[in-house]
Amino acid sequence: MAKAERTVELTNKMGLHARPSTQIATTASRFAAEVQISKDDTVVDAKSVLDLLMLAAECGSQLTILAQGPDAAEAVEAIVKLVEGRFGELDVDG
Repeated sequence: MAKAERTVELTNKMGLHARPSTQIATTASRFAAEVQISKDDTVVDAKSVLDLLMLAAECGSQLTILAQGPDAAEAVEAIVKLVEGRFGELDVDG
């Protein structure tokens, strides 16, 4: 079974709050692969918004995206794209 893994830095100012968690879960759910995200020693189901929120990932956190299944590489790349694009958030002060 295909596996894929990639580590990325969370760079959006507000970290992994409800909206980015929902975006990740929605994206992960489009794939047949089992998708997980880990931070430090905690591994959660990337298809669960509540699990993702439990990571309490702040700006600067290292997230490892792991997937296993027929479309594992595509799932990991789709989530990496979200994280690297800072979930479409504009980091403005004030």
